[in-house]
Amino acid sequence: MTWKDNFKNYALENASNEMCGLLAIIEGEKQFYPCKNLADEKNDFFVLDPDDWADCEDKGEIIGVVHSHPIGAATASDADMAACEHLGFPYYIYSIQYDDWFSLNPSGWKTNSLIGRRFIFGIFDCWSLITDWFLENKNIDIAYTKRPNTLKEFVKNPLFEQTLPNLGFKEVDDKSEIKVGDVLLMESVKNSLAHAALYIGDSTILHHSMGKLSCREPYDLNYQQATKKIYRYDS
Repeated sequence: MTWKDNFKNYALENASNEMCGLLAIIEGEKQFYPCKNLADEKNDFFVLDPDDWADCEDKGEIIGVVHSHPIGAATASDADMAACEHLGFPYYIYSIQYDDWFSLNPSGWKTNSLIGRRFIFGIFDCWSLITDWFLENKNIDIAYTKRPNTLKEFVKNPLFEQTLPNLGFKEVDDKSEIKVGDVLLMESVKNSLAHAALYIGDSTILHHSMGKLSCREPYDLNYQQATKKIYRYDS
């Protein structure tokens, strides 16, 4: 059996979810190495378990990422292409519905818009939207911030208040002096400052909530009340 046969059998064990793993050279052969999917919505996307990744690295040389699409074609989504570029490895996608494969390699692809992104934690999320806005609109390259393994861990201990000052942001004391480019830390349902939005002027914010597409929205009373802290980039 080939590594593709092994992955196909693995994917069919739980065909309703995206199953994932790594392609590695272990003992001189290409082998599929299964990994847990840590995503909250496993039927819609996947997040590789970093512990499984580390275990695979101990056993061999990683040369690719493998995952399944339970419904639809094996064609790569924007989230797949973004993750492929981010991780720097070829992606191999298997469609359970059509029993078909698709592969892609890192090629320098970037999303063509800040609007309409599909949420994928650590790649397309509320903070990456803000850093990409700064790069596109201000030519400011803000260093990548490593996220915890899962969203649940992040919600329990958001990193914004610790990391923003180290990235060149200073807290704004007077909320009435909000300006374009200000980062708004908002309280989530867990009573933690786990969501960040960007004020882009004209009483409008740019943000990306979990499970939704990135978008512009009016900075209405609900968002204003949820905003607990404001940070401004200080060059």
